[in-house]
Amino acid sequence: MPVTIKSAREIERMRVAGKILASVHEELGKALKPGMSTLDIDRLGEELIRSHGCVPSFKNYNGYPASICVSVNDEIVHGIPNSHRIIHEGDIVSLDAGVIYEGYHSDAARTHAVGVVDPKAQKLIDVTRESFFEGIRQAKAGNYLNDISSAIQAYAESFGYGVVRDLVGHGIGSHLHEDPEVPNFARKKKGIRLQAGMTLAVEPMINAGTWQVSWMSDGWTVVTKDHSLSAHYENTILITDGEPEILSL
Repeated sequence: MPVTIKSAREIERMRVAGKILASVHEELGKALKPGMSTLDIDRLGEELIRSHGCVPSFKNYNGYPASICVSVNDEIVHGIPNSHRIIHEGDIVSLDAGVIYEGYHSDAARTHAVGVVDPKAQKLIDVTRESFFEGIRQAKAGNYLNDISSAIQAYAESFGYGVVRDLVGHGIGSHLHEDPEVPNFARKKKGIRLQAGMTLAVEPMINAGTWQVSWMSDGWTVVTKDHSLSAHYENTILITDGEPEILSL
């Protein structure tokens, strides 16, 4: 699928999708507490998404069975919610969600500290979030895709963290995943030149230890190979002729 430049009409739909998704994340963050199951989070998330007249992007996407990816502690992404996985004080929980509004997607992720967490865990969450903003400082028309990727990697690795290589961000629009891929690490080639009207999901996935990962037997859940903590922060952004617009914040 070629990289698409979105029309004003398409961008406006994605703005609405992004605002709805931002509000869903805000409500989920407020609701998250010890004693909840990951399935409780998923059910609330789906209810919130549908209450806005939207459809969950992830539900049944390539067979994924839930609306919210709920990943705990050493789980990086794609954790499948279930009634047996209980959230505890001190956990860090990554929530990845998407909505479809009038045929257009928004995709965003947040990692939350549950109650009082180890300061090292909080630092990982904070650095992962800030690595996103370091990256999108480079998200300007005329720059290269690799400028975003390089900035994310340089910032995260300056703290000694591992930047996941096996999973990347992506273009987004009328499809959840569109070209181009948006790595969180530098590649030898500059990649494509950024143009106004491009919409991207930029999503640093940062591990406290190694960048290497393992897949669980469910075929979805990705964990850190050394079982160190992982954090995830993502927004859907619009490339403009000036500063990038964050659609899901």
